[in-house]
Amino acid sequence: MKRVERSLEALIFGSRWLLAPFYLGLVLGIALLLVKFVKTFVAAVPVVFSGSGGEAMLAILSLVDIALVANLLIIIIFAGFENFVSKIDTAGHEDRPAWMGHVTFSDLKLKLIGSIVAISGIELLKYFFNLRQANRDDMMWALIIHVTLVFSGVMFALMDRLSGIRADNH
Repeated sequence: MKRVERSLEALIFGSRWLLAPFYLGLVLGIALLLVKFVKTFVAAVPVVFSGSGGEAMLAILSLVDIALVANLLIIIIFAGFENFVSKIDTAGHEDRPAWMGHVTFSDLKLKLIGSIVAISGIELLKYFFNLRQANRDDMMWALIIHVTLVFSGVMFALMDRLSGIRADNH
């Protein structure tokens, strides 16, 4: 019976590698974002030189938005892979991010919600820079979603802090 138990445990433990294709897919997603970034950059060049200040800001904010999503994917890939699949052996590489290997699942949740709030804030800024053409209902929903995300982020942080206090008291 012990042999069956060990085999089952080994199978369950090994199943974590089923997540690897998900992370590889996210890496390919970053490559797709790079294509989108280049297209957006090329479209932004004439706007910056011949458009209004507001149009230029919208074009640049679109680039920032794409970069933030790419950063979010990197955080998910690195932290998710290391937390759920296997440690990434970078053999002391000088460019290894300081946070890599130290991001817990709780930290990952907070980084994710923080990045999502930043992305949502940029989308909201786009509406404000483009007030004349903005649909009021769309802008209202964007604001509601942003406030909801901010509230969720604060609640996540509060829950993590409370659970940390509780863990320290035991």
